[in-house]
Amino acid sequence: MWTQIKKRYVIPVVAGGFLFVGMSFKDDFFEVAKQIEIFTTTFKTVNQNYVDQVSPAELMDKAIKSMLADLDPYTNYFNEQDVVKFKINNTGEYTGIGAMITRKEDKLIIKEPYKGFAADKAGLKAGDEIIQIGDVLLSDYKEDASQLLKGTKNTKVDIKYLRQGKPLTTQLVLDEVEVKAVPFFAKIDAKTGYIVLSKFNKKTTQETKEALEKLKADGATQIILDLRGNPGGLLNEAINVCNLFVPKGEVIVTTKSKNEKHNNVYKTTREPIDTEIPLAIIVDGKSASASEIVSGALQDLDRAVILGSRSFGKGLVQRPFDMTYGTQVKVTISRYYTPSGRCIQALDYAHKDSDGKAIKADITKANAFKTKKGRTVYDGGGILPDIEIAETKLSPISEALIRNDGIFNYATYYYYKNPNLGDKIPTISDADYADFKAFLKKEKFSFDTETEIALKNTLEKAKKENIDQTIAVEYQQLLSALQKSEESLLDKNKKEISKLIQDELIKRYQYKEGLYQYYTKSNVEISRSITLFNNIAEYNKILKL
Repeated sequence: MWTQIKKRYVIPVVAGGFLFVGMSFKDDFFEVAKQIEIFTTTFKTVNQNYVDQVSPAELMDKAIKSMLADLDPYTNYFNEQDVVKFKINNTGEYTGIGAMITRKEDKLIIKEPYKGFAADKAGLKAGDEIIQIGDVLLSDYKEDASQLLKGTKNTKVDIKYLRQGKPLTTQLVLDEVEVKAVPFFAKIDAKTGYIVLSKFNKKTTQETKEALEKLKADGATQIILDLRGNPGGLLNEAINVCNLFVPKGEVIVTTKSKNEKHNNVYKTTREPIDTEIPLAIIVDGKSASASEIVSGALQDLDRAVILGSRSFGKGLVQRPFDMTYGTQVKVTISRYYTPSGRCIQALDYAHKDSDGKAIKADITKANAFKTKKGRTVYDGGGILPDIEIAETKLSPISEALIRNDGIFNYATYYYYKNPNLGDKIPTISDADYADFKAFLKKEKFSFDTETEIALKNTLEKAKKENIDQTIAVEYQQLLSALQKSEESLLDKNKKEISKLIQDELIKRYQYKEGLYQYYTKSNVEISRSITLFNNIAEYNKILKL
């Protein structure tokens, strides 16, 4: 009952009151004061008179977070505990187990152990399910369980985990984990240097500069910069990475806001490393924020050819603000614009559809802009590559398989079924793919497509209205038709899905480094970049050189 009251009455009032604080403080002080008074009176009245004991701190915490959730996903409130637990560390180092993990029900799942770090040394593998940390059973622990795996260097942590259903134990020794911004670089043929840039932290520019100088010293005369999957990070690092390839004084990004103090023009401030070396940048749908600043700026300045698929489209800038009692709020303060004037933000959070979802930019009506040499580029919906590569963009069925761990879980099953591959590159045969489809069916894998979700919701509503028996036959017919359609899509996208399975398997046997090494010999985007370099006339034509 109380939960319903909070959701229906208190939270909307809080959201309304504080929303006006953010939007119209300067324009209408009376309205701000009025809304705050309404909220304060409501909050006190409910707190003093509600039938059960309530927690003012919890009530306020939920109210503020619900309010901000209605703005955009990047504007967040952190209470005192949140600040202690989640404060972002941009140094590139932290003390922990050295693995990517995710929470699923009552377990922590190891998604990827990093070679040579604590989890790897303790024998943990991708797919292992941690069920107990020290004396804490995760089934009884509803907080952020990953915090139990952090502590001072050399701290020993006993854990229990499941591997293929079998209970096992091990001991982790916590250590410093260096999160590399450039996890891999190599000279991949006589002339081509390849640099993987995975994030923008405080070490990004230095690591990229060192990789570039080493490759040039080894004879590289053309560079591929791989930004696929890079979610972004520090703005100044994006500017400084661009500065490696363009002269001092170039405009890289401009931020614009309703608040004039947040309007800034960011230029390069250092002497470059090389302004002439041919440069190709690979992006995909997961290249976001700072990745888009780099790719968008170097595209606008006609300094690099962009290949792959349209980037994510995050053109919003956040800044943390410290508040009273150790709390903090991270607020979207401005939008960023590339040198030509493009804003690449894909979603308009100020305007939402009937389902409450932000409206996506209509790319077909996007405004045209000109690069430094007069090439036409467009804003809205991310950075559009100069050379689009169909294989870079995933089909909806592949995205569903990744999102819901269909490929990840099959790779775990395959790994223990074939434990002795060693350094051999796993290949997905027709028999393997048939085995994959059988695995999905056996595990009753749910693709959770929009159609599937809508169908399940319809049945749930029918059950509440006691008419599910009336539509049972029709429902099963629709479900069967949908499942056949999904199986057809599995066959239609066999080549793409097989590649994704292979990529995941290479990481299982040879870590992420093995996957990057494999890419240097067989990746479509890298091969296309080299082909472009080998046809200097095409490269120059694209950039109008």
